[in-house]
Amino acid sequence: MADAFVYKCVEECEIGGVLHPTTKTLAPLIVYIHGGGLIWGTRDDMNREQIRLYNEAGFNVFSVDYRLAPESKLPEIRDDIQDLLVWIKTEAPAHFDFDRERVAVIGSSAGGYLALLSGTFDVKPDAIVSFYGYGQVTGEWYRNPSAHFTSMTSVPEMLAKQLVQPNPISSAPIERRYAIYLYCRQQGTWLDWVTGSDAKDISKLAHFAPVELADTRYPATLLIHGDQDEDVPYAESVAMKEKLDSLRIPNELLTISQGKHNFDANMNDPDSARTIQHTITFLQQRFSMKTN
Repeated sequence: MADAFVYKCVEECEIGGVLHPTTKTLAPLIVYIHGGGLIWGTRDDMNREQIRLYNEAGFNVFSVDYRLAPESKLPEIRDDIQDLLVWIKTEAPAHFDFDRERVAVIGSSAGGYLALLSGTFDVKPDAIVSFYGYGQVTGEWYRNPSAHFTSMTSVPEMLAKQLVQPNPISSAPIERRYAIYLYCRQQGTWLDWVTGSDAKDISKLAHFAPVELADTRYPATLLIHGDQDEDVPYAESVAMKEKLDSLRIPNELLTISQGKHNFDANMNDPDSARTIQHTITFLQQRFSMKTN
């Protein structure tokens, strides 16, 4: 049975997660961070079949929320994930049973980016898995109109602005917010909406780039990416692997041939099932090494 927990409250905005426990005691914990371009998403977005597979393999799963843009900006979103990791390592063991020495962060797309960013914090996870994430936020693919998204129905600025809420939010379904992301990608203005004033000073955004910030203390990492991703370029995971290789951090890039963005949404697809099993094996091996 799933239980909800609040790990932070800011300006009357509660930020929390939902725990999907395994039956084993003192089991490893997977913290799952949803995607959505940092603009939409909820802790309930995690694929149910994936939760089942992780649970059966002996992992607790904690799927979390965080404040969303543009109501909150990237520094605040980063702070939420930092505070989450501190809460997991210090306070969460009093609320539910898991091994605080075996915590993995898994994220997809923007959640994959946040998962990679978590490896640069003072309080880090013990392993990271990024599904089609990115190592920086200043790439040309985010700063220019996207051919993929401009081929879709044009979103007027007025509509995008109407969807912005007056106060911080930590949860929003895709149907209420996708138009904001679509507008940003069509106009090449995602950086402005997500980072605010920092968008005008690219140098400041290096502080939010795991591909720049990673050092020799970075956790072991599994990168998973389709080579035909039309949203987040496959080159993002390649660049992150090159960075981790240069630091001699244990890492792996699992390339999904012809894989598109969000390819793992269909768990009937053999590639999807294979990547989850690969993730389970990767984490089991890493955590076995840690306990030997």
